[in-house]
Amino acid sequence: MGDYTKQYIGGEWRIGTARKTLSNYNPYNGELLYTYQSAGEKDLDDAFHAANNAQKSWALTSPEEKQGYLTRLYQAIVDKKSDIFHWLKIESGATVAKASFEYNTTLEFAKVAMSFPLMMEGKILPSNIPGKENYIFRQPKGVIGVIAPWNVPLVLAMRSVIPAIATGNAVVLKPASDTPASALLIAELFEKAGFPAGLYNAVCGSGSEIGDTFVSHPIPGLISFTGSTEVGRRIGEIAGKHLKDVSLELGGNNAMLILKDADVKQAAKAAAFGSFFNQGQVCMAVNRVIAVNEIYDEFVSAFVNVTKDLKAGDPGDPETFFGPVINESQIRTIEKYIFQTIKAGAHVALEGKTEGSVVRPWILSNVHNDMPAAKNEVFGPVCCVIRARDEAHAVEIANDTEYGLSGSVFTKDIYHGILIARMINSGMTHVNDQSINDEPHVMFGGEKASGLGRFNAQWVVNKFTTEKWVSIQKEDRYFF
Repeated sequence: MGDYTKQYIGGEWRIGTARKTLSNYNPYNGELLYTYQSAGEKDLDDAFHAANNAQKSWALTSPEEKQGYLTRLYQAIVDKKSDIFHWLKIESGATVAKASFEYNTTLEFAKVAMSFPLMMEGKILPSNIPGKENYIFRQPKGVIGVIAPWNVPLVLAMRSVIPAIATGNAVVLKPASDTPASALLIAELFEKAGFPAGLYNAVCGSGSEIGDTFVSHPIPGLISFTGSTEVGRRIGEIAGKHLKDVSLELGGNNAMLILKDADVKQAAKAAAFGSFFNQGQVCMAVNRVIAVNEIYDEFVSAFVNVTKDLKAGDPGDPETFFGPVINESQIRTIEKYIFQTIKAGAHVALEGKTEGSVVRPWILSNVHNDMPAAKNEVFGPVCCVIRARDEAHAVEIANDTEYGLSGSVFTKDIYHGILIARMINSGMTHVNDQSINDEPHVMFGGEKASGLGRFNAQWVVNKFTTEKWVSIQKEDRYFF
């Protein structure tokens, strides 16, 4: 494992130039992992210039050569599996199941991206001008700035980093302050795969100090951000001022609809996974279950029975489902939403409790959509169960939110489920499944306050590239 106390810029490991020192802690036991000198604006500027210089020659490499590098990157991920699991556990509190998800999904991103160099498709278009031919070329945007979150730090960085580089761009990554090692672990992967120096850079520092400059810097042509809607709006505002493109994957307030003909037992299992995977610290997590009146009580009972038997505690234990919440500030926010919602009249169907950094799951019933835990993205192990008069009312409740990321519908009538899914104002809706789904070959993205743009496959290729019109006048054109 590398020296994660340094920045990675232009293929070199170097100490940050900011005066501020930051610390990285294990969220489960509070152990200090290491301290490091934060990146300053000079580091940021050096990283973007290194990326800009490396990208020029990288854009000219053949698709076959790019695929060779990506193949070696895939192998580097395989070779460093134990390091990846280790750091996901001690830095982000990932359980074995969650670390497995991150590792395997990262492998899939690398595998799918091997086809991207051959997906840079253009067009030849006719012209109404005699003797003219029109060509549309697809080419890289240049340098892409990636800002990754702490909840799924490896996958949600690599989801942008790998496609950006596969399509001929260079990257500067800024990780969340809670999970800086993930970005430097990625640097080791790119080094091991032999990528040209400067093609991937990682700057670790406080968003309050270098965040705005990261977005406004003149070199990156696109900022890819995954995180809260509040920060996403700020990034969009700065990027818009500088006429800079953005890809924003933001918050969610995702609903699972349980229709009267649903398989209640299966829906309860799905709700438990979708609500509480990674302690609910997932943008796609089920925040609200909306069950129609006929099966509401049966569902609440089944949901509680499934959830109460899930093990909480040490993320290193393979049987643990609930690991730690990322930090104490997040725990306080979660508890605030819980107690405000109970005070507003919600019933406690399953009472959780806080044990150190572990928050055991809460299920709140008889919740209304305007109660705090239902109205806001809790981002913790809390699920609200809302009663609907009928399915039309359920759809109305589901759509009564500023968010629109993911969701699901449970019904035995699959075709009807598709119709209901299309009525929900979200980028993704899953029939007879929970809301946490991400397949690297399938479109991913939200509506409304849940973001702008689409990830994965041809969608991300289009987003991370631009089109250029080149015309050829083969014979003298008559002007006057």
